[in-house]
Amino acid sequence: MVELAAKKWYVLRVASNREEQVRDALIRKVQIEGIEDEIGRIVVPTERIKRVRGSHQRVYERKLYPGYVFIEMAMTEDGSIPDRAWFVIKESSGVGDFIGTEGKPSPMSPEDVLKMLGQMERPEESPLIQMEFKKGDLIKVKEGAFEGFEGTVEEMDTEKGTVRVIVTIFGRATPLDIEYWQLEKV
Repeated sequence: MVELAAKKWYVLRVASNREEQVRDALIRKVQIEGIEDEIGRIVVPTERIKRVRGSHQRVYERKLYPGYVFIEMAMTEDGSIPDRAWFVIKESSGVGDFIGTEGKPSPMSPEDVLKMLGQMERPEESPLIQMEFKKGDLIKVKEGAFEGFEGTVEEMDTEKGTVRVIVTIFGRATPLDIEYWQLEKV
């Protein structure tokens, strides 16, 4: 029996748009082969994004790292993949190779692991809203009570989907909180 080191995270290149299929296949194969001691968690980091078009809201999942699957895995003492784990991974459809040098996978740094896992563990009930604005952008209000007014983006709330806009009303700069779908870039 080969002595295994503690599990670390590694990055596996996979066919684009097949990340979930590869992950699910690998999880099944690990369970069937009984190599949970060699391969731990297998994840495809995603974030929930809310889009509002008109009055319709839609929440969807967006891959944070398209084309990659993250695997928590124990290596042998010399830094190579244990044989059973190697065959399970390489015999899976859509799998490329690991990110590393000289044919050996390089483990992710602890900071990168914390960042990746932290991005995945956002609360489910409040997906972020994807906005195409940034602070300082010139915009025009296209709907609502202030339709036709032009202003500048001051700040954005991606959880609520609102944008604070500074517009000039009767010669005075006035802040307005407007839903992002009611705005367009000038």
